[in-house]
Amino acid sequence: MTTPPLTRRALQEHHFRTHDGVELFYRHWPAASPATRRGAIVLFHRGHEHSGRMAHLVDELKLPDFDVFAWDARGHGRSPGERGFSPSFGTSVRDIQTFMEHLDQVHQTPIEDIYVIAQSVGAVLVSTWVHDYAPRIRGMSLASPAFQVKLYVPFARTGIKLLTALRGGKPFFVNSYVKAKFLTHDAERIKSFEADPLITRPIASHILLGLYEAAERVVADAAAITVPTQVLISGADWVVHGKPQRMFFARLSSRIKELHELPGFYHDTLGERDRQQAVHKIRAFVDRLFTLPTQAADVRDAHQRGHTFDESRTLGTPLPFWSPRAWYWATTRASLKLTAPLSMGLRLGHATGFDSGSTLDYVYRNTPQGLGPLGRLVDANYLNSIGWRGIRQRKLNVEELLQEAMHRVRGKGLPLNLMDIAAGHGRYVLDAVAQSTLKPDHILLRDYSDINVRDGSRLIESRGLQGVAKFVKADAFDRVSLTNATPTPTVAVVSGLYELFSDNALLTRSLAGLADAMPEGACLVYTGQPWHPQLELIARALTSHRQGQAWVMRRRTQLEMDQLVAAAGFRKITQRVDEWGIFTVSLAVRRPL
Repeated sequence: MTTPPLTRRALQEHHFRTHDGVELFYRHWPAASPATRRGAIVLFHRGHEHSGRMAHLVDELKLPDFDVFAWDARGHGRSPGERGFSPSFGTSVRDIQTFMEHLDQVHQTPIEDIYVIAQSVGAVLVSTWVHDYAPRIRGMSLASPAFQVKLYVPFARTGIKLLTALRGGKPFFVNSYVKAKFLTHDAERIKSFEADPLITRPIASHILLGLYEAAERVVADAAAITVPTQVLISGADWVVHGKPQRMFFARLSSRIKELHELPGFYHDTLGERDRQQAVHKIRAFVDRLFTLPTQAADVRDAHQRGHTFDESRTLGTPLPFWSPRAWYWATTRASLKLTAPLSMGLRLGHATGFDSGSTLDYVYRNTPQGLGPLGRLVDANYLNSIGWRGIRQRKLNVEELLQEAMHRVRGKGLPLNLMDIAAGHGRYVLDAVAQSTLKPDHILLRDYSDINVRDGSRLIESRGLQGVAKFVKADAFDRVSLTNATPTPTVAVVSGLYELFSDNALLTRSLAGLADAMPEGACLVYTGQPWHPQLELIARALTSHRQGQAWVMRRRTQLEMDQLVAAAGFRKITQRVDEWGIFTVSLAVRRPL
């Protein structure tokens, strides 16, 4: 099937395969001349719509030296799936990452040459992707990002949550209340909207809730974003609130950023009657960025300054005794100690530290234990906290990328020698090996803790891997011992370690040791924690493995973590992130020496 031309430029229609095998539809308008091609514009439509609704921008932008791409999100337009449905909001965010990888591989469009223009829900998807994956795009324009939808029915969001819970988490569909006349003053756009058979009225309840949750997180942590950004706010928007858009812009760390409020504009900013005002601003911003040299902000000193440094310092400062919050957290600590005898998880956390290898291994096993039915209930509630759910998803993501790393290394003809520099009990490494069709030549597990070495060695014995694997006591920040690790590691893992230490000098030393030890083409799997919704609970109420000290964490943005890894001599090739944006797992390859 080929649609009639939507623009004066030649149109191509394609599909790309997502990580879960779904074939999503996209349109491609090649640049007027390959010889003068400057880059690519990628368009992301608003909720309920599809790429055809943004096709007019291809001509109106007047950027003939740019390829233009536009997708139909899953469940929209000509892409497959139940209308308005995606497995999760995070799945749709990952689809963007897969799309960008496809553009690089198939259309020779490197990420540094991509500029993104996104509207409404598409703008939230894009801003979440930029926050979580830290792509090195040239810049982005976000038109009326739907950071907070105007739900005119009182308590609508609460009601959707309650009904979802009553249905056992099974999603249902909510139909859009928005009429075309409240989207734009353009009579032709109103007419085409009402006649468009590809308009998707319903949206799945869990996607709507996921949209709210992701938007709140991204607005709260917009300081993590350094990409040049332009925000366009419609001044008479019936669909979304303007305040969160302004908050997002104010918090951005981007050195180049612009905010434009367009009086009288309805929600369809780029489809308004007077949209040339917005289009002109976008074109000027694109031209400006593509005349400047590409240079990402260097955030490797974030342990000394910046928003995560300030946040960590605040969390590490004791509250004055007269503060109501001080009494609240004192009560919380007391209640955790009071219930600890009932719950195995709480008891173990207080004994070894809530960040210890023993605690993590208990969380991985996810089997509530405690004193009687009440104790098991308390323990189940503890194990079901958002942080521990994220930890278990991180384990699955580590295992997935470990297996990918093993196949990559074997495909290069290198020996398959695994090393985990701070393994805890080593469960995720051994589980990944057990699931793989490849068998490593050697497994070296290292940890500073005598308890972890002891219990990890027992786990090796229980798996019958004594001939292949060994567990040794070693310091993950000792560059010399890492450099001299034997046999030469070709797949290295750093999971859950760097998140516990604020000082980037430690990470630099550790990563340098890994780079010293690993040959070209070897793979590094590393984790990060760019976000956590319970930072204050952790800092004020939980203790770490370091002699009962408060567990105060400094978050690292994904950009900071990736830059530290890149500076050591590795090239990141892929990433995973949980649905809540808490923990990331990345795979990098050792660059040529």
